Amino acid sequence: MPFSSADLAAIGLTLRLAGTTMVLLLVLCTPLAWWLAHTPSRWRGPVSAMVALPLVLPPTVIGFYLLVTLGPNGPMGQFTQWLGLGTLPFTFWGLVVGSLIYSLPFAVQPLQHAFEAIGQRPLEVAATLGAGPLDRFFTVALPLARPGFITAAILSFAHTVGEFGVVLMLGGNIPGVTRVVSVQIYDHVEALEYTQAHWLAGGMVLFSFVVLLGLNLTRRRIPSMVQ
Repeated sequence: MPFSSADLAAIGLTLRLAGTTMVLLLVLCTPLAWWLAHTPSRWRGPVSAMVALPLVLPPTVIGFYLLVTLGPNGPMGQFTQWLGLGTLPFTFWGLVVGSLIYSLPFAVQPLQHAFEAIGQRPLEVAATLGAGPLDRFFTVALPLARPGFITAAILSFAHTVGEFGVVLMLGGNIPGVTRVVSVQIYDHVEALEYTQAHWLAGGMVLFSFVVLLGLNLTRRRIPSMVQ
């Protein structure tokens, strides 16, 4: 088998991290994307800029500030210690927090564009039929925004799989706990184990190609899909 037990553990941890991040992002980002799509508030611009920050910031910058904030002397670190949860850096859930922030725009923006593409007309028609705000959201807006949810799920999962800088800064390199595939490749290269690095790196290339191909095919099947 081309993969060692350490490689398989890293692959399993990466898939678990990406799956957890994708589900949490879809749940947490839906109300935020709805608000951004419809609010006339003057805070829309600053909030949109905050959401998009991970697109332009170096991952090491995000990882550094998360390490400081979630560490034992940081405000969130002191809060989690007060709750009896300890500190999050160098744990799986610390990686989840970092991944949520790092992949945030890849979930929010497709959802926001999908909600904006619906327009007001379907919601107004539902309102004239007696549907309340929650009914309109769950029975009209969410089904019509399905392409945006598919895009957000694919992009947030794939982006989390490819993380390196944030993971290394916030999680370090702990086997079975924080060592994901990208870190495992780095370890192989440092140890001059190029054959093992090729197998994992080639797998990442193939995975990325399949994701983008699947996204492209899905867009063709659903012409109304938004970015």
